[in-house]
Amino acid sequence: MSEGSCDTEDWRNDAENSKLEQLNQFPDFNNYLIFVLTSLKSEDEPTRSLSGLILKNNVKAHYQNFPPAVADFIKRECLNNIGDPSPLIRATIGILITTIASKGELQTWPELLPQLCNLLNSEDYNTCEGSFGALQKICEDSSELLDSDALNRPLNIMIPKFLQFFKHCSPKIRSHAIACVNQFIIGRAQALMDNIDTFIESLFALAGDEDCEVRKNVCRALVMLLEVRIDRLIPHMHSIIQYMLQRTQDADENVALEACEFWLTLAEQPICKEALSGHLVQLIPILVNGMKYSEIDIILLKGDVEEDDNVPDSEQDIKPRFHKSRTVTLQHEGGEGEEGEDIDDDEDDDDDTLSDWNLRDALRRLGYWCWEPSLKVCCMQGMVQYLPELIPHLIQCLCDKKALVRSIACWTLSRYAHWVVSQPPDAHLKPLMTELLKRILDGNKRVQEAACSAFATLEEEACTELVPYLSFILDTLVFAFGKYQHKNLLILYDAIGTLADSVGHHLNQPEYIQKLMPPLIQKWNELKDEDKDLFPLLECLSSVATALQSGFLPYCEPVYQRCVTLVQKTLAQAMMYSQQPDQYEAPDKDFMIVALDLLSGLAEGLGGHVDQLVARSNIMTLLFQCMQDTMPEVRQSSFALLGDLTKACFPHVKPCIAEFMPILGTNLNPEFISVCNNATWAIGEICMQMGVEMQPYVALVLPHLVEIINRPNTPKTLLENTAITIGRLGYVCPQEVAPMLQQFIRPWCTSLRNIRDNEEKDSAFRGICVMIGVNPGGVVQDFIFFCDAVASWVSPKDDLRDMFYKILHGFKDQVGEENWQQFSEQFPPILKERLSACYGV
Repeated sequence: MSEGSCDTEDWRNDAENSKLEQLNQFPDFNNYLIFVLTSLKSEDEPTRSLSGLILKNNVKAHYQNFPPAVADFIKRECLNNIGDPSPLIRATIGILITTIASKGELQTWPELLPQLCNLLNSEDYNTCEGSFGALQKICEDSSELLDSDALNRPLNIMIPKFLQFFKHCSPKIRSHAIACVNQFIIGRAQALMDNIDTFIESLFALAGDEDCEVRKNVCRALVMLLEVRIDRLIPHMHSIIQYMLQRTQDADENVALEACEFWLTLAEQPICKEALSGHLVQLIPILVNGMKYSEIDIILLKGDVEEDDNVPDSEQDIKPRFHKSRTVTLQHEGGEGEEGEDIDDDEDDDDDTLSDWNLRDALRRLGYWCWEPSLKVCCMQGMVQYLPELIPHLIQCLCDKKALVRSIACWTLSRYAHWVVSQPPDAHLKPLMTELLKRILDGNKRVQEAACSAFATLEEEACTELVPYLSFILDTLVFAFGKYQHKNLLILYDAIGTLADSVGHHLNQPEYIQKLMPPLIQKWNELKDEDKDLFPLLECLSSVATALQSGFLPYCEPVYQRCVTLVQKTLAQAMMYSQQPDQYEAPDKDFMIVALDLLSGLAEGLGGHVDQLVARSNIMTLLFQCMQDTMPEVRQSSFALLGDLTKACFPHVKPCIAEFMPILGTNLNPEFISVCNNATWAIGEICMQMGVEMQPYVALVLPHLVEIINRPNTPKTLLENTAITIGRLGYVCPQEVAPMLQQFIRPWCTSLRNIRDNEEKDSAFRGICVMIGVNPGGVVQDFIFFCDAVASWVSPKDDLRDMFYKILHGFKDQVGEENWQQFSEQFPPILKERLSACYGV
């Protein structure tokens, strides 16, 4: 019976849709719908509203076919009835107006905005509220258009108008007014920037508002202003923080959550440490108090479930993963990461399922963003004295009978991985690693996930400290392959990839390869080309291939071929979609991006061994297409692969250089930081292979590189890669590059002083020395920066040391002993000592 009833329901829906389509053939049908919505007061409100929503759908689908008389009638009726006594009808008319406006009608309905703004002045509350509701929807949908010349910048009138209503006696109107203005903060609309002080004063005046919707919108405004106009908030920061402390404890949870965003946004600002230092004593207890799990939370978190590792995951448990494209970075002194790197927010992702999203997320992310980069030093200093006792206690908690305790202990311990690794291995690293590996094989899926993520963090911190325990670690991770359900399997790939990144070539031992590769290749063979589980597996294999180097050779051919196929398939699908979008689906380009990154890993790991694979494939043709893709992430990964292939098998790349170089030059655009970074690095690698044959291409790339290195606020990685590439370009074509020396020498020197000694730094400094030989005048004004950069070398090769020696002594001889003494007096003592000890100046 149930099957039959289901069919009947489908038949009824189809019949209704078919009937609607027939009715749409009659122009008057839409007149009838607007009449029911606005004028047929004898009908009940839900029926009138439904009529309006059917009309809205007709506008969306068929508006261009409406006769002008019908369109004009609908517009007129909407504006005449925007003040209907029913809130439901007013809201429906507002939606209908916005839908018409979104069909390109803002330009051809010139009376709409002026009329809505005039209706705000109405004595009738319903008319004012209805007009504001419609304006808010238009501001949400068309914020960019409203701030454009296409409409003659109506915001110049609208913003001051909205600001007047911040003082309105109705909380609903006040809330609409703030919500309208809020739409223009992030885009820095000129009309709002011109009235920014009035806006901020008006917000402060609403600080004590009794209406929760108004308070929520005030909090939202302050959060966005923190991102785009922090300069205007700094003078009032103490009062704002006091206000946000109150709102974080607001009785209305939505207000409290909006206020939480303030702390997260503040934590990303450079002033975080200074602004918060006097308030942490108040803030932390408030946030911690908001972290309590309710009884219902514990049930939703399955906190009462212990053993569940045999229960298969449902697909909705598994969040979509996004591949982070390959970015080429350099190693720094001490090996610290790039500041401002994305922090992998693994812990407690299940909080999203809670009945009421609580403040736990704020404290966790505030800990990452604020405590770690900004307040790390003072917080860690305060904690360090307790860690020798605390860490063993937390390690004991890994064995607690409650799964929630075990999982949170994993996460908490991962936060102190840096300190653990700084102690003698037997003190804390060994016991922590041993217990975490046991938890990786826990009977509870949540604990497995937390342990796997925590272990990945430990791997990143410990690096080669883990080498003595590799056999034991691999036994555990491989055993987990057979134990894990779908969701945790994806996290396991990450832990294996991170292990490979951390121990590098130490993984290249027959014993380790025999343990690790069979289960990985088995999963590789099981997965179809269109299965998104390929993403984490490809990422994992990319790291493993790079680490195993020649040890990956027995597995490389099928992996290489499949990657090429994935790229080819995606490009073909993109081509078909662009030609016939109604017949073909747009491809998921992540397949192509991840495949390109794995090919990069193979090229980096196998080096010259990749030559045969490249020779037997059309990868260079595919790469030419990928480098011109509209999606920045595709170009980013393409340039990383180009650089790696240049290093590994340049004879295959060289015939394409004339076609590739103009594309590389076009992508030296710092608006796309990672694309620009990888293109810059690839150009540097090509320089080293091309030598003097780079001459025809210098003019294509050098002006862009000089512009980038002189830009304010350029990220550190891009600055460093730009400096390396300018140095390399000058090394192979000094006559062409040296004339511009004075335009880049200072930022060049400051960019490279913190890089560890390595081959890239070596070639770049050789280039700068050769260019100084060609154009010594170019360095004279900034010679102190050159001295500082030279002193950053720990042990340059002998011939490079000689080059430094000659330049330093040449400069000293040129200016004379007395002038040199005066000049070197400016040096910091440590620089003076270093140059004297290493170069005798």
